[in-house]
Amino acid sequence: MNLQNRRQFFTTGRNLLGSAAVASLIPDLQASAEQVAPIGPHFPPQAKRVIYLHMVGGPSQMDLFDYKPVMREWFDKDLPDSIRMGQRLTTMTSGQARFPIAPSKYKFAKAGECGMWMNQDLLPNLAKKADEICWMRSLHTEAINHEPAIAALQTGNQVTGRPCLGSWASYGLGSDNENLPAFVVLVAVPRNREQEQAISGRLWSAGYLPGEHAGVSFRSKGDPILYINNPAGVPDALRKRSIDGLNQLNEMTYRSLGDPQTRTRIQQYEMAFRMQASVPELTDLGQESEHTFQLYGEEAQKPGTFANTALMCRRLAERGVRFIQVYHNNWDHHSNISGRMPDQCRDVDRPCYALLEDLKQRGMLDETLVIWGGEFGRTIYTQGRLTKENYGRDHHPRCFTMWMAGGGTKGGAIYGETDDFSYNIVKDPIHIRDFHATILHLLGFDHERFTHRFQGLDQRLTGVLPARVIPELLKSKV
Repeated sequence: MNLQNRRQFFTTGRNLLGSAAVASLIPDLQASAEQVAPIGPHFPPQAKRVIYLHMVGGPSQMDLFDYKPVMREWFDKDLPDSIRMGQRLTTMTSGQARFPIAPSKYKFAKAGECGMWMNQDLLPNLAKKADEICWMRSLHTEAINHEPAIAALQTGNQVTGRPCLGSWASYGLGSDNENLPAFVVLVAVPRNREQEQAISGRLWSAGYLPGEHAGVSFRSKGDPILYINNPAGVPDALRKRSIDGLNQLNEMTYRSLGDPQTRTRIQQYEMAFRMQASVPELTDLGQESEHTFQLYGEEAQKPGTFANTALMCRRLAERGVRFIQVYHNNWDHHSNISGRMPDQCRDVDRPCYALLEDLKQRGMLDETLVIWGGEFGRTIYTQGRLTKENYGRDHHPRCFTMWMAGGGTKGGAIYGETDDFSYNIVKDPIHIRDFHATILHLLGFDHERFTHRFQGLDQRLTGVLPARVIPELLKSKV
């Protein structure tokens, strides 16, 4: 042994080293496999559930919420270098010879007692809720393209594959209804489909959390969930016997290998069987009153519309679903804002008002956090041809507007300011990490303590960089 060289040592010790490596992973595997019950909040939550309305593509903040009247004097003048300060651009406009200013063509007016300036031509119904909404005009992110920006806003990281907000909520709080998932995803179909962005199941993945915390996507046409109904000639009793048999086999596999995905599969089979009874009742809008359809509009009776999706959000919320994620596409306004923005706002204006009013009438708004916004903002300069009646806007991560309502947020609060060009933040910036920390706080979690052990690290939604809860957005002090 004294004469053994280094190569011989590593050759004879390879099994020992491999065993040590596997042993170091066992706690993570056990944690993933055995974590079934939700871990519970750190302190009493102000919000019991979340409805997150994501406008895919990035709505133009200066055409909806960030009023910049000074820009009328800047029509077709170049964006000053002192404003841009060398900030990077997308490849779609970086080659432009000029960056001419495109003032918003829309009229703004103050809404509510809070005096929020907003586009009331396109959002007249939402304006009625100005004093119940918490306005955030200073969000910012590092991501400049859609997929990394959506991933960052949903998961805290530009790289896909990590748990999203809905999965964290499911992991922390679980579901109030054993017959429905804790986390449901709905994709609304816009009436204008000029330039939709790709979205996929990666955005509602559970990532490194146990698989049962992934979002369950409901379809807008046909069966709400694939294979939710029994095949022809297969009665419920036979379906149940089949599932019981499969689960026995999976239990044997799980006991032998300890694979967390096998545990997830067992739970998914059981959930699918229970959903066979609950989902048809959930999606039967025939139970809704005439008052409901007067509130949401006739579009609510058409499957797949945003109005129908908003109504489904309320039905899911009142049945105990913890997190409802909605995607509404075609907010990527590189051109033709005058042709597309009215359609987008027509899709969401009345349904958003109706959802807030419906929740309020049912006594649910105080316990339901409603979030609205996109993955970034748009540029004050035009992309492509500019006229006073039409223009386009490129991606802009430096500042954008989102809003929240209910769930412990401070109605009528207007937080954050941007410069006259809606290009840089000049007061009260909100990084998306701060946004996440604030949402987790409303759900009863300290974002620094709300972690999951993975690959030897205590992973968390807000990551390792500084993040803070923003007290000015909350009803109660932190």
